[in-house]
Amino acid sequence: MSSISVIVVARDEGRELRLTVESLQDTLPETAEIVVVDDGSRDGSVESVTPRRGRVRVVRTAGIGVARARNRGAARARGDLLIFADGHIRVDRGWWQPLADTASNPRVGAVAPGVRGLRPHEGAGYGLTFRGPELTVRWLQKLRERPFPALILPGCCLAMRREVFESAGGWDAGLRGIGGNDNEFCLRLWLLGWRLLVTPAVVVRHRFRRVSKVPIDSAEYIHNHLRLAVVHLKPARAGKVFAAFQGERHLSRAMEMLLAGDAIARRKELFARRIKNDDWCFKQFGLKW
Repeated sequence: MSSISVIVVARDEGRELRLTVESLQDTLPETAEIVVVDDGSRDGSVESVTPRRGRVRVVRTAGIGVARARNRGAARARGDLLIFADGHIRVDRGWWQPLADTASNPRVGAVAPGVRGLRPHEGAGYGLTFRGPELTVRWLQKLRERPFPALILPGCCLAMRREVFESAGGWDAGLRGIGGNDNEFCLRLWLLGWRLLVTPAVVVRHRFRRVSKVPIDSAEYIHNHLRLAVVHLKPARAGKVFAAFQGERHLSRAMEMLLAGDAIARRKELFARRIKNDDWCFKQFGLKW
């Protein structure tokens, strides 16, 4: 069995962080470790997590955003199988085994479980896909009982082999704050030639909030979507993404961020490496734009 590192990125999670870590401790094998990346919390929530040598470690950052925080956690982790998790989930006994089994396939880049809300009335989703050029997403229904592909896997619980993570270059450090990180990473993995699968035998519970505890900067949110378009999409399709944000009052600041970044250089690098193109990917998942 591969050694497992669960990387929990958290910011101002309140009591949820302690409950998440306890749920993981109760269900993971004894050899697994939990790396909690506290990304600039101010509510003292990380203080409720008791570091245990060789089992639970805490890494503190100064609010560097989801992508960089996940990368920081991966750099500190020791496991061959990396599982990225939110700080507000619950898992059942044996949840990790089907994920590890599926991720061991050399053709598979990443795998995720079904995700259900913590409240009784909240249903389950099994992967996600884009709604349209504005790059918002919607949950998918379960297609079958055995693992099946999805364009986007939820970053609230996503497993992958370390070798895949490193080959793909980790999470895109050019993205800012929160929003769009999972979309970009999953699309990139598909284009680089890996398969992404949902393992419906496992369903984790996730606290969905109507209002995020982490402030969402509208310009950063738009920037992240524009960066995905520039880096991965053909010009006509990228143009539709840009058109979807016309009239947004934060668009000019988002454009300033985009131009100050390395999106063009990153596009050139990834276009040279990728095995599939976005036409293939969109046809594969029935996207018409």
